[in-house]
Amino acid sequence: MSALPAIAVLAILILVHELGHFLAARLQGIYVNRFSIGFGPVLWKYQSKQTEYALRAIPLGGYVGFPDDDEESDIPKDDPNLMKNRPIVDRAIVISAGVLANFVFAYLVLLVMTLSVGIGTVDQPGVRIAKIIEPNAPAATSGLQAGDIVLSANGIKFDTNLTTLDRFQTLIAKNADKSVDLEIVRDEKLLQISILPIGESGKGKIGVRLDFTGKPHRRAVRNLGEAFDSATQSFERLVVMTVQGLKQLATNFQNTASQLSGPVAIVAMGSELVKSDAAALFDFTAIISINLAIVNILPLPALDGGQLVFLAIEALRGGKPLPETLQNNVMQGGLVLLLGLGVVMIFKDSFNLLQQSGLSPL
Repeated sequence: MSALPAIAVLAILILVHELGHFLAARLQGIYVNRFSIGFGPVLWKYQSKQTEYALRAIPLGGYVGFPDDDEESDIPKDDPNLMKNRPIVDRAIVISAGVLANFVFAYLVLLVMTLSVGIGTVDQPGVRIAKIIEPNAPAATSGLQAGDIVLSANGIKFDTNLTTLDRFQTLIAKNADKSVDLEIVRDEKLLQISILPIGESGKGKIGVRLDFTGKPHRRAVRNLGEAFDSATQSFERLVVMTVQGLKQLATNFQNTASQLSGPVAIVAMGSELVKSDAAALFDFTAIISINLAIVNILPLPALDGGQLVFLAIEALRGGKPLPETLQNNVMQGGLVLLLGLGVVMIFKDSFNLLQQSGLSPL
């Protein structure tokens, strides 16, 4: 039963994405003749005056269809409310609305989480130095000791928020080969220490293991402003983490490709989160929604980003689109590759889960 909430989350996120496209089109008066969640055989459908709504068997996505190329449609080909007859800006809004919808939904989920379950916090401000990893590391040579509490770095104070560890790590990473001034507490005494992180630019390290200053817990928000501020910080952090992950995948594909997860693994991870902490379902939903948005905006065939590339080319050509046959072939080829990758990932995830459970596939 624990898998059902995770599956429901994926279905809701797909629905949100496609609703973004659908509403952006309808609000501009653009005709929409199909709204489908999933691919493959139809499980349920409803035909309204203008649009067919359908639920299909393979929950790997969805689509919003337009009557532009429907030979059975009785709408004149020169009708200004057909998608292809609209200005480039109108079409770009429709194409990008799904991504925007997922971003907005992710932020709202984080806001609801903050208001309902509170803010993650500890009782004492700062970042605790749990361990000095190497005796010759910058931390050791500068005089840092295990148990020290870092209150600030280069004038930036660390409060009781659970993001303090990430903020400190980011600051150190950005200041490779640059002196960082730390204010620390040791045995109830304030000390000033300068430290020189080593490593490549953007990957500075000082050779320590960090920890929170106390046991993390949640507290209720003090006011609505604090809730919005916390949700904004969480949203920004998740977006940055997702972009960095994709950047690492692109620049170091050979070592990171094995970490890719398909829908089966995503559902499994969501199920485990639900078992450990029901509130974690909020984070899971926001993370997947942000990933769905960012992946869809990539300039790849069959994704929203690929369609935006075609619009950009059309704009550069003075409003003259690429041949329709070429566009269709590229998008259909991309769709086949995308679905094929989805099937491969399903088998890969299923095999891994079988191995983890101690079973072997026959």
